[in-house]
Amino acid sequence: MGKVLLTGDRPSGQLHLGHYVGSLKNRVALQNGGEYDCFVLIADVQALTDNFDDPQKVRDNVLEVALDYLAVGLDPTRTTIFIQSLVPALAELTVYYLNLVTLARLERNPTVKAEIKQKGFGVSIPAGFLCYPVSQAADITFCKATVVPVGVDQLPMIEQTREIVRSFNAIYGEVLVEPDALIPDDRVSQRLPGITGTDTKMSKSLGNGIYLADDADTLWEKVRAMYTDPGHLRVEDPGQVEGNVVFTYLDVFGTDRAFIAELREHYQRGGLGDMKVKKYLYEVLDAELAPIRARRAELASDPGAVYALLREGTEKANEVAAATLREVRAAMRIDYF
Repeated sequence: MGKVLLTGDRPSGQLHLGHYVGSLKNRVALQNGGEYDCFVLIADVQALTDNFDDPQKVRDNVLEVALDYLAVGLDPTRTTIFIQSLVPALAELTVYYLNLVTLARLERNPTVKAEIKQKGFGVSIPAGFLCYPVSQAADITFCKATVVPVGVDQLPMIEQTREIVRSFNAIYGEVLVEPDALIPDDRVSQRLPGITGTDTKMSKSLGNGIYLADDADTLWEKVRAMYTDPGHLRVEDPGQVEGNVVFTYLDVFGTDRAFIAELREHYQRGGLGDMKVKKYLYEVLDAELAPIRARRAELASDPGAVYALLREGTEKANEVAAATLREVRAAMRIDYF
């Protein structure tokens, strides 16, 4: 069996720099490496678990996420990009997998627990949200993915999928593939902090991000407002670089390591103002994002063509899912006709 990669994003907003350095750049590299058969889903069903009362938001952002994918270099001729809700087999697989996991196990999932707390559900947790790890298992197994690129915080989700696969195969026979997590070495990029400095991770829900769709003026306004060192009140004062978001971003995006090291040393001894460092960071980020921004604008001028690409990818995903579902039904002895 060949190597198969599955990953994706919830269409609850445009994608930001955290997505870009944490996953998107790596996806493009893996796609271009030719080692994997790549599947990337736009997880609208999962987005509805906590946006069920605002379906238009999810619908609108399917196109936005697709534009971000294509603008950064995901190639629909080499990567199958598809819409989750338009692959009905995923919902059917989810129903079968629900019999293989307990409510208590879902409640113990650390990732789900953290997200429940972040979203403030309290005791009013939508059942769909609590069970979305099972839906995610269907997403991963429909194409028999061998690897799933994730951040460290998503490892419990992959382990839950592995448990479901082991349970299914133990009961019904070896049909499903147990996936491995693919974790990039750069942990800083995996948890790129938000621009306010008060949050540990850039997040759509926290509104602390720089988006791939941001124009040059918006980018500058966000960089100018970035959190630095609150004790660095005068240019001549020594400044702290630890916890200083501007220097964190330079470490991630900057390529001139010698010059950045000089900036760091100068800032620490005093005599270097925040605005000068921010202007340099803006130049670094704009050089990275300008071609993506231009490509995105070009694609956005013809949304029909983008939807046509999504339709083609979804049709391919349906073919793959239907084949897996036939195997699952046969193993479960429910292939009656």
